[in-house]
Amino acid sequence: MKGTWFWPEEPKAQARVLRTVRGDEHLPIILAALAKSRDGLSNAQIDNKLANNSQWRTLWHLRQLTALGFVQYEVEIFGDAGKYMLTELAKTVLPTITGQ
Repeated sequence: MKGTWFWPEEPKAQARVLRTVRGDEHLPIILAALAKSRDGLSNAQIDNKLANNSQWRTLWHLRQLTALGFVQYEVEIFGDAGKYMLTELAKTVLPTITGQ
């Protein structure tokens, strides 16, 4: 599987990455769901939002977003599910990706 794995320094390359993310079927949905969630979402909650019943694909998309620096994983103590949250970079580029 191909993936987007780093956030480039050049503006043209950044625009290309944002077009790739925006054109993906699931990445904008994940980012929009995380933007609406104040406390972040677990892997299962994101899988539910995507409604594709494929935890493997959900994890793949989250790895891409993490590699880009758009998402960070917060470990929860006492056995609760870890949560994915947007980074400041993601909050900056989110309007470009979602068109809002």
